[in-house]
Amino acid sequence: MAKTITTLLFFLLLGGVTITMCEDEEREEGSSSNLFLMQNSKSVVKTHAGELRLFKNNDDRFLDRHMHIGLLNMEPRSLFIPQYLDSNLIIFVRRGVAKLGFIYGDELEERRIKTGDLYVIPAGTVFYLVNIGEGQRLHVICSFDPSTSLGDTFQPFYIGGGDNQQSVLAGFGPTILETAFNESRTKIERIFTKKQDGPIVFIDDDSHSPSLWTKFLELKKNDKVQHLKTLVQRQEEEEEEKQTSWSWRKLMKNVLGKEKKKIENKDRADSPDSYNLYDRKPDFRNAYGWSSALDGGDYSPLKIPDIGVFHVNLTAGSMMAPHVNPSATEYTIVLRGYGRIQILFPNGSNAMEAEIKVGDIFYIPRYFPFCQIAARNGPLEFFGFTTSSKKSYPQFLAGAASLLKTILGPELAAAFGVSEGTMKDVVDAQREAVILPSTWAAPGGGGGGKKDEDVQTKGVKGFVNDVIMDVFE
Repeated sequence: MAKTITTLLFFLLLGGVTITMCEDEEREEGSSSNLFLMQNSKSVVKTHAGELRLFKNNDDRFLDRHMHIGLLNMEPRSLFIPQYLDSNLIIFVRRGVAKLGFIYGDELEERRIKTGDLYVIPAGTVFYLVNIGEGQRLHVICSFDPSTSLGDTFQPFYIGGGDNQQSVLAGFGPTILETAFNESRTKIERIFTKKQDGPIVFIDDDSHSPSLWTKFLELKKNDKVQHLKTLVQRQEEEEEEKQTSWSWRKLMKNVLGKEKKKIENKDRADSPDSYNLYDRKPDFRNAYGWSSALDGGDYSPLKIPDIGVFHVNLTAGSMMAPHVNPSATEYTIVLRGYGRIQILFPNGSNAMEAEIKVGDIFYIPRYFPFCQIAARNGPLEFFGFTTSSKKSYPQFLAGAASLLKTILGPELAAAFGVSEGTMKDVVDAQREAVILPSTWAAPGGGGGGKKDEDVQTKGVKGFVNDVIMDVFE
């Protein structure tokens, strides 16, 4: 009887919201089992030294704000050449060690970032990334905020040229370049007419490495920043002469120190450091898993793109209680394991119910009820971004910390047409909160008795999946 009432309670609660939706549209939306899976991707950068693959959502009808997810792989001793973007960028090092260089105010800053580190790179900031791991590939998960973009997706501006395009400086005449660099025409032409290997290049292999960037990395810190400033200042002058429709000056104000707006952090004399998510103590933990949420109050650079971060681990067979994020859309990447995700429309009808595995990327629109369930044979770990840097207050619909327990009383019982005693029995029956044990669990993702490492690689087809599995395995 209690089980029947619990089921009725859950669906009546969700069904209590009235939504205007035509029958054909509702039938079409409900029929898609993968409505919120981000399955379409494209390679936006690809060279022998690495690749950046971009994932975009296909349907924006339920989004409060767009976000693009990128997976960046870099070979050992490779460089993602100096560039700036028209989008805010957050990088999360999934595996490896790297050196991140960027212009902060008028100075060049360099950071050693490692597995678990987060860093925010504001739009218009010149930066570069070097894989310094000995014999180890670098795997980075990226969040691109297209709200400041010039188009539908982010636009990179390569200081030294990029894949299938010349350096932005190559259009200058030889006299201007000779003057700007105080160098002979012979050397200038050798650099700016040389075919580049693309935006990701090797830095210690004579057969691959463009001398421009090998020598750049060997410069002293002050020389590096002066070199980058010379490049962008020359490009700014050219863009002003051409009177293009977009403003280079506006994008580069924070790069060259013309607008002394510092990133808010405790020590304003220095640029902010990275934040290691793996070193953070979980905000919630019980016998069935743990969860962490990082907001702008914890790491102030997140306020720039207005994006938050979360990290969750569910033990085998456990379930994140059905809940709603009333303040943000969530973009999720499965880091380890198998399980299931169910997402409901606010009127209680099913929006998506799908198996999820390592490497899958999906989003949950703001206000939509959802829950995640780990497979029986191993934990489910996932990481993601939210579209708000404010502190999140998820509304749980079941469990000891549920909103039903908070508003329990005669009014709630009357709303469900049961006695107050029956209502109390149902609401109080679950002693656990947030992450719950389950009497049933998601299938094992390929075989009940197989080890997690074996089932993670089963059934992976095509080049795209190979790339994804390489990041997360």
